Amino acid sequence: MEKDSFHTIYSAWYRKSFLYVKSYVHDDLVAEDIVTESLIRVWKKLRENEEKVHIAPFLYTILRNQALDHLKHEKVRRSALSDIRNVQYRELEIRLFALEASDPADIFSSEVNRIIHDTLASLPERSRQIFEMSRFEGKPYKEIAESLEISVKGVDYHILQAMNALRVSLKDYLPVWIFFLHYFQ
Repeated sequence: MEKDSFHTIYSAWYRKSFLYVKSYVHDDLVAEDIVTESLIRVWKKLRENEEKVHIAPFLYTILRNQALDHLKHEKVRRSALSDIRNVQYRELEIRLFALEASDPADIFSSEVNRIIHDTLASLPERSRQIFEMSRFEGKPYKEIAESLEISVKGVDYHILQAMNALRVSLKDYLPVWIFFLHYFQ
């Protein structure tokens, strides 16, 4: 074999080297890169040394070492990807659990109850009393009117005043509550 002819070395050893490396790395492109780099190293070694170099053992040592390096790197890479996937999976499970455990009514109820309480407390005593009798005690307008000795229209007026005050106080929550009441009941 002509010592300095890369083409001669490449032609003689490429196919065997490729099949050898591919049997371990299982990737054509990686195998091609390893074989090409290894054949270049063999060619350079042959050109540098005056003494005879046995190509087969030298080439297969280089191929083996490069394939080992690649596989070790691949193992580390896959381990890191696996760790990342595990972290992402655990994080996803936490988000799913948190979302499944959350109840929209619970999220807003304390805030809404506080706003309702504060708004009702700010109303004139008569309007608050009539609203509470109607909405919390479930009494009809006529019964409220008789017990407070006012007209039914007077009851209607006070409830309307309370409802308007609540509507203004809860303006940011009404669309959310309507959405949840409509779709989740």
